[in-house]
Amino acid sequence: MTEWFRLGKNEIEEKLATNFENGLSNDEVARKLEQHGPNELIDRGSKSPWKILWEQLTGIMVIILIISAAISLALGEVQDAIVILIIVVLNTILGFTQEYKAERAMAALKQLAVPHVKVRRGGHVVEISARELVPGDIVLLEAGNAVPADARIIESVNLRALEAVLTGESEAVEKISDALTTQNPPLGDRINSLYMGTVITYGRGSAVVTDTGMNTQLGKIAEMIQSV
Repeated sequence: MTEWFRLGKNEIEEKLATNFENGLSNDEVARKLEQHGPNELIDRGSKSPWKILWEQLTGIMVIILIISAAISLALGEVQDAIVILIIVVLNTILGFTQEYKAERAMAALKQLAVPHVKVRRGGHVVEISARELVPGDIVLLEAGNAVPADARIIESVNLRALEAVLTGESEAVEKISDALTTQNPPLGDRINSLYMGTVITYGRGSAVVTDTGMNTQLGKIAEMIQSV
């Protein structure tokens, strides 16, 4: 994984095959869009609460426990049957709660997606759907904008970003464009980087997109939520 926060601007330009002044050409955008896919969080398929409950009750282990309870009841072991059924109920409640919360969390993450964004392409500033962003795109940001993808800052004019969604830090972080020398700093200390789902609270600036979709930090969280 490339440590974009440690690279100088010339190195970033070279690695992402872009140009900070003019942005990407249409041909390059088409090629990268095919390579990386759209800039969106992928939902493996949302489930209704009833479906989640049904899957919990039809799991192999649950079925085995239910059969065990029935056998115990048939043998007159009422106490054992009650204990097993209590285990089934507790297991179902726990499993349902965890999966339902994961579904709600994924829906909340998708709400952080940005519909449109200003980018510099072919020497012109245009407004596009955030789904069409690719690594190497130059995005223009100002106070009030949500960050549409993970990016490395190339210009900062009093730029500050609120990153509570990722770091839990309630104060906005002042951003710079210089490379960092720190070895593997935590996200909150990568002050020359921006992340999908965070919000610009002050100033303005521009940044080059480094990661999109499920390759962003927010995408990695979405992946973990769905694979628990």
